[in-house]
Parts: sequence; structure tokens; C-alpha cells
Amino acid sequence: MQKQLVLIGGGHAHMVTLANLASITEKGHGVTVIGPSEFHYYSGMGPGMLSGTYRPEEIRFATRHVVEKQGGTFLHGKAITIDAERGVVILGNGHTVPYDVLSCNAGSQVPKPAMEGEHADLYTVKPIERLMEAKDRLVDHFNRHSPEVVIVGGGPSSAEVAGNVWQLATTTGGHMPRITVCAGSGFMSNFPASVRRKIRGTLARRGITVREGAFVKSVSRDRVVLNDGETLPADFIFLALGVKPSAIFAKSGIDTGPDGGLRVNRFLQSTQHPCIFGGGDCIYFENKPLDKVGVYAVRQNPVLFHNIVAQLNGEELMPFDPGGDYLLIFNLGGRVGVLKKRWLEFGGRPAFVIKDYIDRKFMKEFQAIE
Repeated sequence: MQKQLVLIGGGHAHMVTLANLASITEKGHGVTVIGPSEFHYYSGMGPGMLSGTYRPEEIRFATRHVVEKQGGTFLHGKAITIDAERGVVILGNGHTVPYDVLSCNAGSQVPKPAMEGEHADLYTVKPIERLMEAKDRLVDHFNRHSPEVVIVGGGPSSAEVAGNVWQLATTTGGHMPRITVCAGSGFMSNFPASVRRKIRGTLARRGITVREGAFVKSVSRDRVVLNDGETLPADFIFLALGVKPSAIFAKSGIDTGPDGGLRVNRFLQSTQHPCIFGGGDCIYFENKPLDKVGVYAVRQNPVLFHNIVAQLNGEELMPFDPGGDYLLIFNLGGRVGVLKKRWLEFGGRPAFVIKDYIDRKFMKEFQAIE
């Protein structure tokens, strides 16, 4: 019996499924993929695209092309809510998309502080497409003056963006910016002290200021206001305040975890609706809450594909094992980085070379599907 599979998002956790859509459509099932862009950009290479290390086409996957060439339908739009009782996804334009099986890789969003008026040069670090726009605007600033660049947030994204903004400025040959990271309660506080020292040392040697204890209250047209009343001049602002899962599940009245992500069991299956699955940043894995890092989405790939097909065909589901420790490499711009895996830890150019090799290999594997 023909069934309808709907995928929300073409992100990391759906890569294996997208690569094998033909095996689903050939069995007579219909497949619809809903996405806000015809391309999916790999977030791990986003900071490198900002600095110019990578061209946009090197870090993206042609979602629409891959879907349509395998007999699926791609809908360019945004899924707003899910009516799980009726089995439909509701889009921003009001259209509905029916499903028998739904898989969600809806991603995450960056929280924003209070805004006073408009700030033309304020960019979140997600979606990655925003970094392309940010690059052009930054180059315009560098050509005219030495801009004040403020990065709000103290996690890995703030460190990577700071370093790659510095690289962009040095390679364009324009005015150098003054870069300040407002790190809140602590800079890279979830990582070992040795990792923090290496990253802070690299940023400090470039004149990048990291301010711990600097909590941002609001942003306005040309400044950032801190909780203690201090104001910082800001020509350009990046928001890197961590990520929150897509709000679609809470809006839809579907069971979520404490972070708002779709609550899933060991099969990556909604604990409330067995025909809904999910992976990546948008889920809350109830067996063991997972860090919001891309490695888990990559590990979920084959399990999510297997379980989607099994649900369509009435077969047995496969449990997901998050696995053990994972490799961490931060791209700090200037072709240097910091690497950590268990007891192994080092910085400098070798760390970047390893990350560059892994990232390019990952993208080539999936771009080959195109």
C-alpha cells in the first residue's frame, strides 16, 4: 500500500535518507521534503565560509535537485505546525502536506536579546546562509572604516566567528576591526581549562577582546547595552547565544523535552506519536540528553533512515546508540584550530588541517549524490 513520507528539513540527520530516496519511491511510496532553502549548508564549515576559506558551493548540498531526481517532491517553504491527529504539516503559506510517516530535522534557532529599533548589521550565526550576507556587509565596513564588531555569546560559535572575522579582515586588506566577545558567565565554560587557554591565547594574539561577566541586556542601532548599564559601540553584531530547538513542536502541542525539542525514545521516535521521528538539534533524546553538536546528527543518519523505512513497511525498528566521546576541532581562522579527543589535545595549523580534511571529505561524499 502506498504511503506518504514527509521530511521537514534537509539537514545532517537526513543526509542518508536523502541519498536513498529512490529506494523508497521505487516501492511506490510518495516522498515530500519541506525546506526553507533549495540547498543545505554544512554548519561545521560555516565560519570558514565567513572568512573566505571556503566558497558557498563547497559547503552546500543541493537538496531540491537530489530529491527531485529520485522521484520525490521538494517544497520550498517553512513548516509552521504539525497537526498530529490529522497527520498533516501546515506551512507558512497555509498549505497542508499530509503524511503517514513524518521525520523532522527542523534544526535550531539562536535566541535574541531585546531589540531597540532596527539594527541593519545584526546577524545570528544560524542559519548558515546569514553568514554569506554577513561577509559582504563586513567587507563593506572594512573598506570604509575600522568597525566595532561585537559577538554576543561565550560558546564555540563565538570563538570561531571572532577568529574568522579577523581572517576576513586581514585578507581583504581594508581597515582592521575591533572585535569584542561578550561571553556572559564564562567563555567556553563547558570545555576543559586547557582548551579555553589555547583558544583565548589565539584570539588574544590577534587583539580580540574576550569579556567574561559581560551580559547583554539589549542591542540598538549602534550599541550594545550590558546588564550593568555599560554601553559598547557596535557597528556590527553577531548573536551566538547557543541554540534552541525549533519551536514547531511546542506550537503543535507535541511532547517535548525541557529544552523544547521533540521528545524521542531510543528509536528516534516521538514518545507521543509513533509515526513521527526526528534527529539533529531539534530533538530531545530522553534516554540520554545529547549535546547540540553535529556529530550526533551524523551518527543518527543510518538509524533514522532504517526506522523511517521500517515504519513505512511495518518492520522492526532499530535503536540508536549515541556512542562514546567525539572529536572536537574548532576553526579559529587564519588556518589554525584547536583539537581535542579524550587525552589528545593540541592547537595550531595541524588541528585546522585535520578539520579541513574531515569536512571536505564529508561534503564530497554527499555532494557525489548530486
